[in-house]
This record gives sequence, C-alpha cells and structure tokens, in this order.
Amino acid sequence: MRVVLADDHRIMRDGLRAVLTAAGVQVVGEAGDGEAAIAEADRSHPDVVVIDIAMPKLSGIEATRRLRAKMPGTKVIALSMNSDRRYVMAMLEAGAAGYLLKDAAADELLVALDAVGRGETYLSPAIAAGVVDRALRARPSPSSGSDKPLSAREREVVQRIAEGKSSKEIATILHIAVPTVDTHRRQIMDKLHLRTIAELTKYAIREGLTSAER
Repeated sequence: MRVVLADDHRIMRDGLRAVLTAAGVQVVGEAGDGEAAIAEADRSHPDVVVIDIAMPKLSGIEATRRLRAKMPGTKVIALSMNSDRRYVMAMLEAGAAGYLLKDAAADELLVALDAVGRGETYLSPAIAAGVVDRALRARPSPSSGSDKPLSAREREVVQRIAEGKSSKEIATILHIAVPTVDTHRRQIMDKLHLRTIAELTKYAIREGLTSAER
C-alpha cells in the first residue's frame, strides 16, 4: 500500500511514518498543508492519503473533497484531536473512508488502512458509538426514501457497519459467513441506491441505528 501523510506537525508525520515503515507500508510523500497534500497526491498517486483536519491554507475537509473529486480511486483517512460528531460527519460527507483520533492514531492506523483497503469505513472505536448515539438523540429517524425496505438482518449489518466493524467482525457477531456479510452489504447498497461505504455509514447514523446489545 502506498500512503501520503499530510499533517502540519512534522513530529506527527515522523511518528506515523515510523509505524508504517516498520509494517512494510510505503510512505510515498508528505505534506504540511492542505494544498500541498493535493499536489503530493497528484504527483505520487497513493492508495491512501492520511490527512489532518486542521491544516493551513486549505482545511483537511476541503482538501478531502477536492482529492476525492480529482482522484476517486484514492482513499482518505482523517486525523483529528476532535471527536465532535460534526467534524466526523463533515469528513464522511467530503468522501473520507476513515476517521482517527490523533491520540490513538499510532495504534489504530494500520487497522484503519486494512479496513479502507477492503472498501470499508473505519471510525476510531472511541468515537464510533458516540457518533451513533449523539445522532440518535439529536434527530428523529427519517424515512430512507427507498421503496425496498431493509430486512431485519440487513439492518443488523448496517448497524455494525456504523460502529466501524469489519466484515469479519460482523460475521463473528452475527454468526454468519464473511461472504454472506459482503452479499448483504451489496444488496443493502443496491436497495438504498448508495455507491460507497461512507454513504452507507451516513445513512445508518441518519436512521438512528444503534450498537445497543439485544
């Protein structure tokens, strides 16, 4: 996997680069501001850009939006000190496939890269449940607008996706096979007319699906 690191603090980039290099991940570029992140990604064509939200010149949110429009094949993972739902949702809406809190980034980055590499969305466990819970309290559950309602099993799968669970983890929780989870995921996205896992995650939060144990 080829990765670009974008953060205005060199010490943060150095730390993450050390973690990635030790794991055999190729860091093909670095940037200290949002505009430079886009230029570096355009130059090096990485698989993933790991970007801080609070960046000089161009915010990580706007940089992500432009990166995804220009290079749809490149995934973006957000870094932030802030767990506020508004920032998480803003990054997902901009096209990010992951959101990491900086204080856990060194421990979680490889897990997040593995997840987004499989086409999944990764949210730090420290914020995933809280994002769903706050969204549930903040607004009523609207209609999905789909003429094909989700089955109970499909809603369970969506629920776990919103928690940031991988296909393997969902399969273990629901006692089904991993290919079955992937089939459910595709059928759900077809029913809801969604294109990306990030859109599916936003749908789950909007619908108020929780991670509460049954």
